Amino acid sequence: MDPSVNVLGTALQTCSEMPLTGWYRDGCCNTDDNDRGSHTVCCVVTDDFLQFALDQGNDLITPAPHFNFPGLKPGDSWCVCARTWLQAVNAGMACPVDMEATHQRALDIIPLDVLETHAL
Repeated sequence: MDPSVNVLGTALQTCSEMPLTGWYRDGCCNTDDNDRGSHTVCCVVTDDFLQFALDQGNDLITPAPHFNFPGLKPGDSWCVCARTWLQAVNAGMACPVDMEATHQRALDIIPLDVLETHAL
């Protein structure tokens, strides 16, 4: 599987460089077999999504400099875990998805039509 292909079958676009996101902190939602969370969905996070993730035990708000994590605020783009995003969909808390910057491996977990429903 080409690591640089998005869910639309075209070249994977940058998700965010400010803050710098990605499993590799390369600005893209690239992944590998060590990425157990599948950080493949490029989202524009909302307050509802951030609170949902926090309630699930995934604090995306508080900075963690030792992990090179700046902490997120609503409006930031970030590569989020595919399962967390899908759980947020099911709870009515999903945030918008940048399809061109969402890695094709997200499709292992999330159906394309569900992503399309939440596309920017």
